[in-house]
Order: sequence, then C-alpha cells, then structure tokens
Amino acid sequence: MPGNSQRKGAVRKRGKGTGNTGRTAGSGGRVRRGLEGKGPTPKAEDRPYHKAYRSRAESESAISPNRSRGRRKPPGEERVRQNTKGAGAEWIIGRNPVYEALQADLPVRRAFIVEGTERDSRVSDILKLAAEKGLTLLQASRRELDNLTGGAVHQGVALQMPEYTYAHPSDLLAQALETDEPIVVACDSITDPRNLGAIIRSAAAFGASGVIVPERRSAHMTATAWKSSAGAAARVPVALAGNLNRVLGEYADAGFTVVGLAGEGDVDIDDIPGVDGPVLLVVGSEDDGLARLVRENCDVLASIPISADTESLNASVAASIALYAIARARG
Repeated sequence: MPGNSQRKGAVRKRGKGTGNTGRTAGSGGRVRRGLEGKGPTPKAEDRPYHKAYRSRAESESAISPNRSRGRRKPPGEERVRQNTKGAGAEWIIGRNPVYEALQADLPVRRAFIVEGTERDSRVSDILKLAAEKGLTLLQASRRELDNLTGGAVHQGVALQMPEYTYAHPSDLLAQALETDEPIVVACDSITDPRNLGAIIRSAAAFGASGVIVPERRSAHMTATAWKSSAGAAARVPVALAGNLNRVLGEYADAGFTVVGLAGEGDVDIDDIPGVDGPVLLVVGSEDDGLARLVRENCDVLASIPISADTESLNASVAASIALYAIARARG
C-alpha cells in the first residue's frame, strides 16, 4: 500500500538541521538571482543576428581602412552571412564580366579584388581599366569575398552596383509629353533580365522616353540587365508600376495610342494607326505573350510578319523591330 513500502528510500527523510518542521534547506539565493533578469537588451548593432550588426561588420572588414585585423567574429556571424546562396542581383562577378562591366561604364558602388590574386592578362586589364576610370579596388580575403557574394565563383574579382532608383510612371508620362513625338515602352512580365536590358538599349536607340516594368512577375534592374543594356540604362529611365493595367489606362487618357505586340494581331507592324502621336508600345512575356487584361487595355494589337517555320520572336528582338517600324513611319 502507498506509504507502507519497506523499500529503502521510500520514506522521505527530513533535511538536516531543520528539526521536526519538515522544511528543506533554502536555494541559497539561486531562485532570486534567476528572477533578476540579464540586464538591458543590447543595441541592434551589438546583436550578431540583427542586420544592423552585419552592416557594421561589413564596414569594419578587411575592405575598410578602419578594420581591426585581430577582430574575432562573434558566434553566429559567419553562419548568418553564409546562408545566402549565390551572388545577389547587384553583384557582377568573374574576370570577364567585371572587365566588360567596366568597359560599359556601368555604375559601381564598390569594387573588390582578393589579396594575392594571380595576375593573369584579364586581371591586368581590369587593374588598368579601373585605374583609368579612377576606381579603387578594395582588397579582401577570399573568405570575405565568398561571404559577400554568397559563395559564388568570383575568380577573385567582383563589382557591387548601387541600388537602382526607379522613376514613377506618372513622372515618366509627364517627361514623355514634353518631347515632340513621345514613345514609351511597357514590359508585360518580361522575366529575363537580359531581355529587359536589350529592350532598354533599343528604347535608347530609337528615342524612347523610358521603359515601364511591373513590380511583380517581372525582371528588374539587376546587374545582368545593366550589362545587357550596354550602358543605356544610365540614359533611359525605368519606371516601376504597381498595376500595369492602371498605368496603361493613365497613358491612354493622356492621348497615347497603346500598341500591344501579339503574334495574332490583326494590324501589321507597318500599319499601326496614330504613330505620328504619342505611342505606348507594350511587349509581352517571352513564353506567354500579353496577358488577357493587358490585351484588353490595348488600342491596337500589332503583329510582325515572320516565316511560318518560326513560332515566335524573342521579346527584345520584337521590341526592336517594332520601335524601328514606328521610327520609320514617323519619317
């Protein structure tokens, strides 16, 4: 029966020095100390898992003249910074891409070279070109550049571009209306940044006032788009549209003829009406073309005659042909 067990240890012994009260010895202050807390919360820049801490750590790394070379990374810092796989959209990595980016005069926020990188002919070209442009190459260890570029294969050199500043579609509209023969290009779900860059390049070649891209399901101004634009992105503003269909309506109300490129369009690209006035050219995605609602918001659906053996044209190629046709029709 409970309480009658004869096993050793079945009966609770009274604590020593407690007399007959049955009370046990105190905690020695352990419980009270546990309730006192751990003091004030550290500042954001002192917490390894906070982005403010990582920002400060980058500024104090080997690429900074203020770096303390004996600094030891607090636990968790390196793990957090290596969670991102691959270089971000603002990075240009590799010897040939870096050299081509410098040749194209792409904007550069910071340029890096790994300490002790083997000086082959391409690295020598990069150093020479950077010197000619007055660009400082910051030295970093291989581990540091690995961390900055998310472990991508950088071949010892990398460029970080500044964050792109987008125009507002309404501001672009006002700017376009100040020109004699306004033309603007809108991209409907162009997801390849190389196509976006090529479209921007063509827009610059044929005098377009700017390019519009949607906020969602669209390529944006990454390093790849900058490179594909061959520097034209520095001259042609790119506007970010929260709702592309609403923007199409706004431009139509302002007097633009909204022309959508579609393989099944009933108007030949050479016969677009209203090209002597403001034109908003809409280019569809690489795979699906124009979305249904976008089609409905176009005044004209124009097609480019191609061989029956070819299913469709690349989006950037189609945009170039259409822009050329519009420019030629205007004389």
